[in-house]
Amino acid sequence: MSGVARRLSRLDGPPLASSRRASRILIAVAAGIGVTAFGGRWWAAVIGLAVGFAVERHLRRREPAQVRDARLRAVADLPLSCDLLAAALRAGAPVDRAVSAVAEALGGPLGERLDRVGRSLRLGADPPEAWAHLADVAGANRLIASAVRSSASGGALARALTRIADDLRGDRAAAADAAARRAGVLIVLPLGLCFLPAFVLAGLVPVVVAVLGDVL
Repeated sequence: MSGVARRLSRLDGPPLASSRRASRILIAVAAGIGVTAFGGRWWAAVIGLAVGFAVERHLRRREPAQVRDARLRAVADLPLSCDLLAAALRAGAPVDRAVSAVAEALGGPLGERLDRVGRSLRLGADPPEAWAHLADVAGANRLIASAVRSSASGGALARALTRIADDLRGDRAAAADAAARRAGVLIVLPLGLCFLPAFVLAGLVPVVVAVLGDVL
């Protein structure tokens, strides 16, 4: 870990991963003990151990609601952050100051990441290291690549950010249209399943009965 990274780790709040891991293990242990106590036999301990392990694996794969909401909000704020950052750069602000100003104005999960980017740049971090704080935001890879390439020119970065904001909004509109089409298909399927038995009973069964009656 570089000196810049160490200084940033002291500035950032303590990670929540350890607390989430402790809660996950506690729930898994409680589930295993509950199964063991319910069985009341020695073999129940084996089943309880298996249940506890399964619960821990399930909770590990499951994304917490708070994390999911923060991730979705960061993705939603990404086009606006590009517009704001482009405007600040066109006004003549240095990249690090522009990023910090946008972070303060934007707030939220994306604002926190941008604040770390601005502090990294002011502390002398290389652009790839500084902009890597946005790497976990879906769609930010284009912003990171443009920022690293245009680190020496704020004007070039401003033009790139405007294009990226337009592209992100276009991608969001396309995704919303595709989701609407899928929703339409999913709505039609239950209706088809409901009408199919009625069609069979009202249309096919009388014909089959009539044909069998003539044959027999």
